[in-house]
Amino acid sequence: MPTTPADVLKMAADVKIIDFKFIDLPGTWQHTSIPAVRLDADSFSEGIGFDGSSIRGFQEIHESDMLLMPDPTTAFIDPVLGVPTLSIICDVADPITRQPYSRDPRYIARKAEAYLKQTGIADTSFWGPEAEFFIFNDVKYHQDTNSAYYEVDSQEGWWNSGLGGRGGQIPPKRGYFPVPPTDTLQDIRSEMVLTLMQVGIPIEVHHHEVATAGQSEIGMRFATLTRMADNLLLYKYIIKNVARKNGLTATFMPKPLFGDNGSGMHCHQSLWNAGSNVFYSDSGYAQLSDTAKYYIGGLLKHAPALLALCAPTTNSYRRLVPGFEAPVNLAYSQRNRSAICRIPVYSASPKAKRVEFRAPDATCNPYLAFSAMLMAGLDGIQNRIDPGEPMDKDLYELPPEELKLIKQVPGSLDDVLRALEADHEFLLRGDVFTMDLLEAYINYKRQVELNPVRMRPHPYEFVLYYDI
Repeated sequence: MPTTPADVLKMAADVKIIDFKFIDLPGTWQHTSIPAVRLDADSFSEGIGFDGSSIRGFQEIHESDMLLMPDPTTAFIDPVLGVPTLSIICDVADPITRQPYSRDPRYIARKAEAYLKQTGIADTSFWGPEAEFFIFNDVKYHQDTNSAYYEVDSQEGWWNSGLGGRGGQIPPKRGYFPVPPTDTLQDIRSEMVLTLMQVGIPIEVHHHEVATAGQSEIGMRFATLTRMADNLLLYKYIIKNVARKNGLTATFMPKPLFGDNGSGMHCHQSLWNAGSNVFYSDSGYAQLSDTAKYYIGGLLKHAPALLALCAPTTNSYRRLVPGFEAPVNLAYSQRNRSAICRIPVYSASPKAKRVEFRAPDATCNPYLAFSAMLMAGLDGIQNRIDPGEPMDKDLYELPPEELKLIKQVPGSLDDVLRALEADHEFLLRGDVFTMDLLEAYINYKRQVELNPVRMRPHPYEFVLYYDI
């Protein structure tokens, strides 16, 4: 892997184009490209200019000039483009002060990692997100003043079982893990895995997921916070492009299908200090240290606010619905997937001890989401927030009188944005997040996503109300 500008310049000798990638506030990669002959050592110190006013959540028109500062440690030969291209992930800087841009999500992640060290609690956090997705054969959608429409299709989709052909469709909630020919996507997932490994992302596993119609998961090996956020964006980029190359389409939308499982992104996380896992104790519940339990306490306390950054779309709450198999219960448990915080027990090794926060999905901006979860956990440790007793029972099957005693996450994007407005002080410590960034984020979510969705009639409302 490259570490210096000189390393990148050597790599650039074999390509034609240099592509600079960076993240906008909602969490989508943007890019701009130059001929490879234009890349030199000054590019890394002087930066690449761009118009920040055209990027979602960034600058106003009167202060639009901004700089991309390439991070040489992120350079890779792009595996999906036809023209030989070297891609580099960039930080964003102000062209006048030369300081990191306060709304750059990648800068937030860097500050979160620095703050962790400042606390003395740990020097490193490790992250392992499980980003699920669907691979469809076709998608159509349209929105107008007088119409709204979507349709997805998959040869695996149970709705195609009555059309004739060769069979093999997957019934709802039966997608985990049939072999081919029922699983039609083994080869394409393998191609995705090999492509991911080609750019330096270590992969541990891939398989079909629970839902019908091509739900899949490819498991990445854990990495540090900023690096994993980089990897997750590259993961999404490669999965979407490999699918497109094969005449298919991939989506990380949390709930594209009615009546079947949605796609989440369970986030495994742990803290390490001087090479030791501070979450491990040989005598604690599920081999958890008190530090780990307080970290869980922070996640549970701040979960409503966290979801504004970790499950940040209106569609996220089609997945996070109480009463169904969704991680909405504010409780923790070993093994138990019905709790929002799970402690995996696959291994007794101290190195494997971690907390899995199950509510996020891959529509989040990973730099903001990982940073926010870390800050919530650190608040739990610093204030010794007790998570209460673990819930080692199936929370989905609890009688109503017991279930009502367990708090649940809010049920809409509107609710979690309100929660973030009321509970954000923990994010501001160490100047990791700023009020300017949080206000810009909340305003964007309300104006561009929440309000447009709630002002439009839902197609099912015609079924319910047209003939009233």
